[in-house]
Amino acid sequence: MARADDARAAAEDSLEDYAFRYVPRSFRRWSALSIGGTALGSIAFLADFSIGASIGLQHGTANAALGILLASVIIFAVGMPVAFYAARYNLDLDLIARGSGFGYYGSIITTVIFAGFTCIFFALEGAIMAQGLQAATGIPLAAGYLVSTVVVIPIVIFGMRALERLQFWTTPLWLALALLPLIWIVFTQPDTVTDFLGFPGADGGTVRFSAIVASASVCFALTPQLAEQIDYIRIMPPRIASNRRSWWASFLFSGPGWVLFSGTKQLIGVFLAVYLVTKVDPTIGDKAVEPVKQFLGMYQSLLPDWIALCLALILIVVAQVKINVTNAYSGSLAWSNVYTRVRKRYPGRAVFVAFNLAIALALMLMDVFSLISFVLSLYANVVMAWLVTISADIAINKYLLKLSPLFPEFRRGMLHNWNPVGLTSVGLASLLSLACFAGLFGPALRPFSVLIAIGVTLVVTPLMALLTRGRYYLRRQSDGIPSPILDSEGNPSGQRLRCHVTGYMFERPDMMVSAERGPHGEIQFISSLALTLDRSGRYVLPPEPGELPGAGIRK
Repeated sequence: MARADDARAAAEDSLEDYAFRYVPRSFRRWSALSIGGTALGSIAFLADFSIGASIGLQHGTANAALGILLASVIIFAVGMPVAFYAARYNLDLDLIARGSGFGYYGSIITTVIFAGFTCIFFALEGAIMAQGLQAATGIPLAAGYLVSTVVVIPIVIFGMRALERLQFWTTPLWLALALLPLIWIVFTQPDTVTDFLGFPGADGGTVRFSAIVASASVCFALTPQLAEQIDYIRIMPPRIASNRRSWWASFLFSGPGWVLFSGTKQLIGVFLAVYLVTKVDPTIGDKAVEPVKQFLGMYQSLLPDWIALCLALILIVVAQVKINVTNAYSGSLAWSNVYTRVRKRYPGRAVFVAFNLAIALALMLMDVFSLISFVLSLYANVVMAWLVTISADIAINKYLLKLSPLFPEFRRGMLHNWNPVGLTSVGLASLLSLACFAGLFGPALRPFSVLIAIGVTLVVTPLMALLTRGRYYLRRQSDGIPSPILDSEGNPSGQRLRCHVTGYMFERPDMMVSAERGPHGEIQFISSLALTLDRSGRYVLPPEPGELPGAGIRK
């Protein structure tokens, strides 16, 4: 039986985040430009600089730059359809994945992959902050790990409104601290640009395709940042005639376009590492990949040591807080989504904030930062298998083959629990790419493991849809409500209906007809939230006979 009290508590607690719900129009009161600016504020992470530095020192500037370009182009292409669905239909990546090849329970697998990403990147950013605190104050790294974990809790608990204010007010400071000294060095020391362009790296600097792909493989691990961008852009206002230009501009730059800024930061990371090695401290070695060393060395070459130390610490703390509130926020949404569907209970998002942070702290204490290139290269194989599958299902199966319904269905009862299309694609692509990464196909193919993951998913996703004829996407063609789910401009409808379990009003895209009639035999409506928490199944409509492959709303 559905727990009405639990459902009401979940509805109230999720008013700031909509953890496993469609984001209603009544909440989406920010302008497109405001949402875009907030989303871009979350890409202030410093791991980009470290990733760029690590591949630059290993493969040289030319190979690193081409690898960053290759990864950026592919990530943009993969992210475009997924981000569009999030902004257009106001859903997070888990809800999109349900109707894009995975099924109601099948998308749990993809959500766990993403939740793992938030833990890993929180740990990497937290380790960078701890390094900064150690350099500035001398406190042990372990204590710095704890400080960097605890400091984000108050902001994360308060949800989207607190995050919007934080990102808006801190972005100008972050940009000034990161870019102004760099610009000064480039214009006053032009030989640094020459050193940067000609830096050979440990491999000797010869441009080789294998080195380019190996560089790109590390960068691909950043792709799940798209899911964190989606947690912001799903709150985009409806796209109408009066805001069409600002809507598209905000979407492109803060959605798939996040990778343009990320790639630029990676190139800056290469430049800073080369600057340290050639101009500041030729004996610095692998420490040149640490953003603390990079920015401290840059500031010290321009300013007195005490000012340099203060500025480096401010930059690192601001950047770490900006990204790790997003990591903790998005991770808590992902874990709560998984737990609620599996257990049919909602203990509150604060529990999952603590859970996410505990895992991240454990990774920091295990010194995951020292293995950054290996960890990210390994993780990239599964990450690309997951995201390319969703993107391929949207672009190919929905729009080209028309075997997957165009509307991204996410409600329990409308979907099959499991869809072999996405599950087979992710499973096979992950298995083959990880085997390649482990060297089972020979050392010559090892750098190409991520490209294998991408290639396999692009083939298997549409192939499985064709083999299954799209029959595992929709369990029902109709949710029983006579009014349309989209308005005349293709935006989700703002019509409000009352959920008979919670007693609350929800907007049309979140609602279905309940299988349980009212006391006088009347039709009742139920929210997707109440259906998620229903253990009995008494409210779930039965499957419709004779459903057509890929049938559904095609607006």
